[in-house]
Amino acid sequence: MVEIALRDKVAIVSGASRGIGAAIAEAFAAHHARVVVSSRKIEGVEQVAKALTDKGYMVEAVAAHVGKAEQRAHLVSEAIQRFGKVDILVNCAGTNPFFGPMVSIDEGAYLKTFEINLHGAFELSRAVARHLIDRNSPGSIVNIASVAGLRASPLQGVYGMTKAAMIHMSRSMALELGSSGVRVNSISPGLIETKLAAAITSSEAALESVTSRAPLGRIGQPDEIAGPALFLASDASSYVTGHNLVVDGGLTIV
Repeated sequence: MVEIALRDKVAIVSGASRGIGAAIAEAFAAHHARVVVSSRKIEGVEQVAKALTDKGYMVEAVAAHVGKAEQRAHLVSEAIQRFGKVDILVNCAGTNPFFGPMVSIDEGAYLKTFEINLHGAFELSRAVARHLIDRNSPGSIVNIASVAGLRASPLQGVYGMTKAAMIHMSRSMALELGSSGVRVNSISPGLIETKLAAAITSSEAALESVTSRAPLGRIGQPDEIAGPALFLASDASSYVTGHNLVVDGGLTIV
């Protein structure tokens, strides 16, 4: 019988201080994973970890800026030290510091977007993949991309570039790592009610322009991404790799 469970699995979830990352961490912990929650500032993930440990879950908080090599290494080594191994990585850390035309973005914002959204995820994925290969163990990497990586998104061009690259990265890694039993997939959320999406959700006109085109007629909630992530991390998706799962209320079919 197929069961969506993560018993005896250890997961790292980056960008887990709030929103989608926090929701994924809770879903994993509720399904018996031991979870390391991480973000750039320790205060946010400590709050998440405390809330989850108060429920009886096994969750540890580690601060790490995914754009910094030494902090990425620290995150992986801390997870191994605290729980003995890593089986699952969710790259959820993301940023979108500029909302406007691509011709107007400054170099600093451009580089920051790539540093966090793409380079950090790439290097964390490589580190966890090496760990899994060294252990001769199967594992799952789940990258949180975006529908902005699938089609042109007004005023989010550079953000969309990073997410398009993340989807391609997932497919290429899936091809290379499949023989080692390491699966790599991505999820492309539509508009989800998070702080990252505030530039859209705080504007009545912008929000209407999205929800009016989506068949479900509304924006999504963070826990609606947690379910797909749980599926891709678990053995319920054992024959799924290199896939980009779109979770957007039907937005991209119209």
